Amino acid sequence: MTVSADPGRTHAVVIVGTGFAGIGMAIALKKAGVRNFVILEKADRVGGTWRENTYPGCACDIRSHLYSFSFEPKSDWTREFAPQPEILGYIEHCVAKYGLAPHIRFHTEVTGAEYDEAATTWHVATADGGVIKGKALVIGQGPLHIPNIPELPGLERFEGRAFHSAQWDHDYDLTGKKVAVIGTGASAIQFVPQIAERTAHLTVFQRTAPWIMPRPDRAFTEKQKDRFEKIPLTRVAHRNAIYWLQESFVLGFEHPKIIKGAERLAKAHIARQVTDPGLRAKLTPSYILGCKRTLVSSDYYPVFNRPDVTLETEGIKEIREHSILTKDGREIEVDAIIFGTGFHVTDAMAKAHLTGRNGLKIQDAWRDGVTAHLGTAVTGFPNLFFLVGPNTGLGHNSIIFMIESQVRYIMDCLRLVSKNKAVSIEVKPDVQARYNEWVQDRSRGSVWLKGGCASWYLDSEGVNRSLWPASTVNFWLRLRRVKPTDFILEGAAS
Repeated sequence: MTVSADPGRTHAVVIVGTGFAGIGMAIALKKAGVRNFVILEKADRVGGTWRENTYPGCACDIRSHLYSFSFEPKSDWTREFAPQPEILGYIEHCVAKYGLAPHIRFHTEVTGAEYDEAATTWHVATADGGVIKGKALVIGQGPLHIPNIPELPGLERFEGRAFHSAQWDHDYDLTGKKVAVIGTGASAIQFVPQIAERTAHLTVFQRTAPWIMPRPDRAFTEKQKDRFEKIPLTRVAHRNAIYWLQESFVLGFEHPKIIKGAERLAKAHIARQVTDPGLRAKLTPSYILGCKRTLVSSDYYPVFNRPDVTLETEGIKEIREHSILTKDGREIEVDAIIFGTGFHVTDAMAKAHLTGRNGLKIQDAWRDGVTAHLGTAVTGFPNLFFLVGPNTGLGHNSIIFMIESQVRYIMDCLRLVSKNKAVSIEVKPDVQARYNEWVQDRSRGSVWLKGGCASWYLDSEGVNRSLWPASTVNFWLRLRRVKPTDFILEGAAS
């Protein structure tokens, strides 16, 4: 069952995306008794990034019991780090339990949205030429949905198979093939050990070595799962222990000198798993741990001990019909290229087709950089809210904690509108400016700016537009209660 496409209908809330963010927002509306909302999804199935990423070995790098909604615990996670199908199943479970299916409109890709000031309504345009109207618009599609494929000379003439990890070609059999993996990010370190068992030869092109910590993964026993179910306090205690362990890592990101102990652990991890000294040197990062995303794996490094796996660090000069030419002139024959090069993050937000009050385009609002008050509201764009917006990303804890904090904040904003009989809510320019000044000031001494690396955390000017620069407790406290004085309430009763 889907929502009827009534062109005259105006929804209370339009939500974009059916990942954790969009689903979390929809559940909050349902719990508050709001029924007049619609969720727009470009695909034919819910799940967001956990629907899109189906590469071999795909799993979460935050422990399962924390990578889930606090209000919807799951006692029977199979492993400490849940695999992709199980996480997708959890999202589908939430959709079914909270009756969200009738609100979802599948095959509906949002191409832009414009605010109608006279009607105080958002007009959301879709790829099929339709327009969906809503009093409030919540962008919940997140930043990790547009694959980043580097512009390599000659790529268009490559005659083999080439695809991004988020668009895995399951019809292509890698068995016995010469395969090149370009990129060594979070996805690559998961799928490289899986495909190395099948390929004739695997060449991994590494531009910058990632810091990798051991992955303490294990299967939960039936006894443990039974205890989590029958004694909920044990499950709560387990989740809280994970949370505070993860939260402790923020001290190192804020104060790079503290991170040295973790670097020693990571270097010992390389030393234990890689036999060749020269190879160990190539796999050891030259920047401070935490400057780029810190990864977790216990099966990535051993892959490079295999005679049929090569680590290539010289860089790529060009792609040819059946090979890759390195910058030092060597030609490497390949049948397939797999990109493990991540996603467009700040670019994706900045390229959104959103038009607010007085025809203000989001690109003009963000001319000096992508920013949103508490990562959620943007001045000039009434009744518009972002989930996992600017400066809400994390390098140390569960993003679902951040999503829940934002959802609660947005619900408070909507209640504020209703309580004051207003028609719109918009963050004040000076409030957003002061907040962004705090974010950048807090980021100034962090490892992300001082760690000696280039990462997707920063924009082209080297400014942090992605990460939250403090503890998640700090974020929770800031979003715990809306300050009415931070906003303009249009049409509010005196």
